[in-house]
Amino acid sequence: MSVDPRTPVLVGVAAVRQRVDEPGGGRDALELMADAAEAAGHDSGAADLLGALDMVLIPRGMWGQGDPGRRIADRFGASKARTLVAELGVLQQTLLTRAAAGIAAGNEDVVLVVGAEAAYRDRRLRGTGLPPIHQPLPPIEPDVSLRPTGDILHRVEIDRGLPVPVRQYAILESALRHDEGRSLDEHAADVAALWSKFADRAVGNPDAWHRRAVAPEAIAEASPANPMLSRPYTRSHCSRAGVDQGAALILCSAEAAERFGVPRDRWVFPWAAAESNLMVPIVARAQLHRSPGFAAVGSWLSAYTGVAPADAKYLDLYSCFPAAVRIQRAELGLGDRDDLTVTGGMSFAGGPLNSYVLHSTVSMAKTLREDPDAVGVVTCISGMVTKQAGMVWSGTPTATPFHGEDLSSRTAEAATTCEVTPDYKGVGVVDGYTVVEGASGPSKAIAVVGVPGGGRTVAASEDMGVVAAFCTGEWVGKHVHVDGAALAL
Repeated sequence: MSVDPRTPVLVGVAAVRQRVDEPGGGRDALELMADAAEAAGHDSGAADLLGALDMVLIPRGMWGQGDPGRRIADRFGASKARTLVAELGVLQQTLLTRAAAGIAAGNEDVVLVVGAEAAYRDRRLRGTGLPPIHQPLPPIEPDVSLRPTGDILHRVEIDRGLPVPVRQYAILESALRHDEGRSLDEHAADVAALWSKFADRAVGNPDAWHRRAVAPEAIAEASPANPMLSRPYTRSHCSRAGVDQGAALILCSAEAAERFGVPRDRWVFPWAAAESNLMVPIVARAQLHRSPGFAAVGSWLSAYTGVAPADAKYLDLYSCFPAAVRIQRAELGLGDRDDLTVTGGMSFAGGPLNSYVLHSTVSMAKTLREDPDAVGVVTCISGMVTKQAGMVWSGTPTATPFHGEDLSSRTAEAATTCEVTPDYKGVGVVDGYTVVEGASGPSKAIAVVGVPGGGRTVAASEDMGVVAAFCTGEWVGKHVHVDGAALAL
């Protein structure tokens, strides 16, 4: 099939990982970004592409303020490149969609999307007297800043113990478990088995942070090395954010790829992308176990490309916690499919803050180069399944031009919400819950509670009688007493 000159093509990809305690380790986030960009240039077979950059797009990380894109562009001689930083809360996929759409529209010819974190180095160097993690960036703003609108968390969630992602996702997990009709033991075994398969995939990924198989029981069972954090989640269920990892992707027009001599076996094509940016906090979601946004993303991608997510040969579902994967699996119509990652997921391959999707897309591109007739889908989440996105890729071009669709309005039409009633006093029904674990054991029960009239609230208790009760049996669907922020049996 001939390719239109304006077709966006992913031509160079690279992921890097370094540990401060390994030879050559200890590099900061900016250095990791630059290393990844240089490696992506070499991967393309046309390193001159980096000197022709029109734009550098970077998701904000923990590396502080400033414009790392300017440093990177200048390093490769692309002094005229424009820079963009997407703040926390902007979907990581938005940068890839923007890059592809800009190329298709003729606004850019060569684009770099790059991100990194050096959190492991930060932790290891803290208190040693060695240089700080971040080399200060020039106090200049990027040419473009993307910022989210709306609040991911409701004030009542923050005030009553739910600002921590592991607790929010544990609440979603309890609602999923109840909807499936599984016992606590059945559910724990099923989730651990799924996560063990993710660990198996990381073993074969040279870019993964943790490349060792993990048995299901080692994931499910709490231990000193694997403490329970927020029931039912142990540390092994959680995204591994303390990593030193970077990833870079070079996209360009098909015409530029030909002009710079990029070999055709490097080319990977973005077919389509969809995202929903509707912000509904957990306490206001009528059905905690559902995601209308992912249902819309899957439906639109299927209609536009002719390939449903369930029919894609390769998948990488955003995997910050098991509930995120399991909600996507249901909404995207994947059935009991368990080949859901090409990296090993965020618990094992690594979950660098706000840039994991760059890593999953790098792995997907490498996979599709080896199997160019196949189709792959990479998904993305921001918040607590608050925003949703998916992108279809293949080593083979399609006759349909690339398009990125914002489905926020469609999601808003499908989503049902609850009024939040923080001052409610009386009897309510538990819609989701978790028990937070402290250093000496279970310490706090937190519940999202449905109240008469269709409202919702969040209530919590540190009373050991209440906490102990919530550690026994299933509490979703049971009645409790609420007095403002206080939870009682």
